[in-house]
Amino acid sequence: MPNMKSLIDTLEIKGTLSKEEFVELLSGYTEEDTEYAREKAAKTANQYFDNKVYTRGLIEFTNYCKNDCYYCGIRRSNTNVVRYRLSDEDILSCCEQGYELGFRTFVLQGGEDLRYSDEDMIRIISSIKKNYPDCALTLSIGEKSYDSYLAFYKAGADRYLLRHETANEEHYRKLHPASLSLQVRKQCLRDLKAIGYQVGTGFMVGSPYQTADNLAEDLLFIKELSPAMVGIGPYLPHHDTPFAEEKQGSMELTLFLISILRLMIPNALIPATTALGTIHPLGREKGIMSGANVVMPNLSPVSVRKQYELYDNKICTGEEAAECRFCLQNRMHQIGYEIVTARGDFVPLQ
Repeated sequence: MPNMKSLIDTLEIKGTLSKEEFVELLSGYTEEDTEYAREKAAKTANQYFDNKVYTRGLIEFTNYCKNDCYYCGIRRSNTNVVRYRLSDEDILSCCEQGYELGFRTFVLQGGEDLRYSDEDMIRIISSIKKNYPDCALTLSIGEKSYDSYLAFYKAGADRYLLRHETANEEHYRKLHPASLSLQVRKQCLRDLKAIGYQVGTGFMVGSPYQTADNLAEDLLFIKELSPAMVGIGPYLPHHDTPFAEEKQGSMELTLFLISILRLMIPNALIPATTALGTIHPLGREKGIMSGANVVMPNLSPVSVRKQYELYDNKICTGEEAAECRFCLQNRMHQIGYEIVTARGDFVPLQ
């Protein structure tokens, strides 16, 4: 039986493992190994960020999507979704409220909504940056052309989140319709990096058909891409998708992977996701204690939050932004961490 602790030690020193070693680690780890990795990851996070946790104010501005991903609650084929789009005024109002609550990063997230032209997005980006020049703006609006990404960057967007979801072609095909391509997805991430964005990627843990081999490929792809941010969360099914009956991902494995990612990219920005908080009442706290250092409270108007349902039982859909913000602050205090209002930019290693 391989010594998992020595693999974790190797990972800490080298920042990566071979595919075979990753598979070995992910197939054979024990609770004791998880705790060993967690302690190392928490120590590493503390080295780079002290006990600071950065906040990102999430604005879910449209739940229309042209795509039909089999796992997603706002997929095009789901006719039970009440669709909405926030107006420019609504978006700026969310920013205003967020700014007053201390947020210095806004995340503009939506489905791949064909109603928004590049000109529309440039107008929205420019307005936010004009009103809040000291804030960072993250976009999470899916696959676009190089020219579109460049135009958004020039308009003031600083960061871009685009989860690759799986780095394995065969697994990708099982989660997505034929109209979508893993190669296009990966190229988008490379384009974003080339333009100069702080780029975030990530994957669902325990998505249908996922194997330890797939996860090893995900980790190797992330190492190769070297993103500023990595967002992972347990797969959670949605009742109106083809995967409604699939079982949810494991919190334990998600936490172990957060620790692995922290040891791989010590200075990365890693969120304790809403999905973690949904799967367990203390999921986000456990994420932070496993090496994560970002939380993303929701600034979207309460009236639309339930409509942005990527998976079932999403938390915080009825809370006002201030409630989310201060609830999270208290939760972080209880585990010895401090929410800070800084932009929380990625700082490359010297």
